[in-house]
Amino acid sequence: MLALFEYAPLILFFILYKTMDIFWATGVLISASILQIAYYFFIEKKVATKHWVLFGLAVGLGSLTILFQDEQFIKWKATVVYAGFATILLASRYFFKKNLMAKMLGSILASTNDTGQKIEVPEPLWDKINLLWSAFLYLIAVVNIYVAYAFSLDFWVNFKVFGITAATFIALIVTIAMLYQYLPDDEEQKSE
Repeated sequence: MLALFEYAPLILFFILYKTMDIFWATGVLISASILQIAYYFFIEKKVATKHWVLFGLAVGLGSLTILFQDEQFIKWKATVVYAGFATILLASRYFFKKNLMAKMLGSILASTNDTGQKIEVPEPLWDKINLLWSAFLYLIAVVNIYVAYAFSLDFWVNFKVFGITAATFIALIVTIAMLYQYLPDDEEQKSE
């Protein structure tokens, strides 16, 4: 259910684009982003930095799209987001000595571990995963802007909604495969 809520602005953007046009879709994206931030702020009592960044870009680039009636602004949103996140992953690792992928995925692995055992993943593997995701995010940023200018608006919207989502799913599968040998075995859990 949480994943559906996370993707609600994108889903609504796609529906409004297909039924109306890019400007209505952009308006709904902005509105849905505002509602999403309000939910996090008033109900969850905390808005993650990621959500503030996405909100700011949706409102900023979306407003320019509507104001100037030019879809070029909204096409840049995915490129800015993915390149920005890739840069944050690299900068946090190599300038601040913090591996955000290890922190993020490590906490997910710990929360899904029923045995209470700490899951130990070697630091070099976390570095590989961090580099993999940085490269993947930069690639998506570049491909997004290429598709935005080399293909039709309709093709770009389909790529943004389905292509980027599918590529992210594949990157997640690769990440799980890289971490798989460090996950607790079901047989080990039963014997303890």
